Amino acid sequence: MAGNKFQTEEMMTRCVPMSCIQAILGGKWKIIILWYIAFYKVQRFGELMRRLDGITQSSLTKQLRELESDGFLHRKIYKEIPPKVEYSLTELGQSFTPILNQMMIWSEQHLCPPDYVNPYGNKKFLE
Repeated sequence: MAGNKFQTEEMMTRCVPMSCIQAILGGKWKIIILWYIAFYKVQRFGELMRRLDGITQSSLTKQLRELESDGFLHRKIYKEIPPKVEYSLTELGQSFTPILNQMMIWSEQHLCPPDYVNPYGNKKFLE
C-alpha cells in the first residue's frame, strides 16, 4: 500500500481494518475514480479528467498511481502516438464494487435532495 498519514502505528492500533481501507481510499478523489471505472468498466485518463470536475492533472495522476500501487486498478498502456492509457479494475477492485453500490444507494437515500434523479439509473456493477 502507498504510505500515508493513516498508516502510523497510532492509527493502526485503533481499528486495523478501517485504518487499512482509510489508507487506500483517503484521497479526495479515490472513491469517485473507482466508481467511474467500475461503472464504465474501462476509462481513459482524459475521460476521467472530464468527469471529475475540479481535479488537476497532477492530482488525477497521483491518485491513479496510488490506486494502481494498492492493487485496485490495472493500467494498460498502448504503444501508439499519441499515447493511450486505459484503466480498469483488478480482481481486488472488482471485489470492492458491491461496497461502492451500497455507498451510492445509502447516499441517494440519506444525502441527496428528495427530488434527486440519478442520471445513471439503478444500474449495478455486478449484473
